[in-house]
Amino acid sequence: MRMPLNAFKRALAEGRTQIGLFLGLGHAWSAEVLAGCGYDWLLIDGEHGPNDLRSILAQLQALAAHAEHVVVRTPDHDAARIKQLLDGGVQTLMVPMVATAEQAHALVRAMHYPPQGVRGVGTAMARAAHWNGVGDYFQHADSEVSLIVQVESVEGLAQLEQIAAVPGVDGVFIGPADLAASMGYLGQPGHPEVRTAVEQALTRIRACGKAAGVFTADPVLAASYQALGASFMLVGVDTLLLRGAASNLAGRFKQGAGASGAAY
Repeated sequence: MRMPLNAFKRALAEGRTQIGLFLGLGHAWSAEVLAGCGYDWLLIDGEHGPNDLRSILAQLQALAAHAEHVVVRTPDHDAARIKQLLDGGVQTLMVPMVATAEQAHALVRAMHYPPQGVRGVGTAMARAAHWNGVGDYFQHADSEVSLIVQVESVEGLAQLEQIAAVPGVDGVFIGPADLAASMGYLGQPGHPEVRTAVEQALTRIRACGKAAGVFTADPVLAASYQALGASFMLVGVDTLLLRGAASNLAGRFKQGAGASGAAY
């Protein structure tokens, strides 16, 4: 058995567009329903979604047979939690609220084995190593992990170039909602000043030679972000898709539009 290649990491390095979807429902069944819908990557959200290590593992197992690359967003910068997620088979982590180059350096070290990092060794209990079944695991483990840092504050924007320059950071993802709050526009991620800051950030990230990412559910805005250099984007959230579809269906029937006749 050989170490699986991290196709998402290679796509980021090559600048190939990657369209992704948030998975926030916290269940393997819903994650599997969304597999095969055409996304390049799926993000299991451990920051705001109701996920823990076991629910994340269940979703990883449900998605293992599908082509989408699975990224996991951590709730924080905890090195022990990062170790558990990597041992569980996650190859790409997105880490929120990165505001300094020092934080980025610490995260890179948490994701790598000594001497480059501080990740603990426990492959006999690690799904990532197939419980010591991957013979060349240590030869490839460090090179196949990928780190995406989220910059989503005024402080982070001030150090954007220094953060992007950290070796081992594969991509920088801009979070408009938290950035808006940090700029004094809580609940207004579409505010013109926030949008300008996002656009400038994407350009700056690409100028540093790193992959630039952002969240937007607006196809027109997504196209403009792509033109500025964004190569990986999250374009929707499973919870909102479910709520939106359910609300629209209820509205159609309550307004007397009638059933479509679709089988289920």
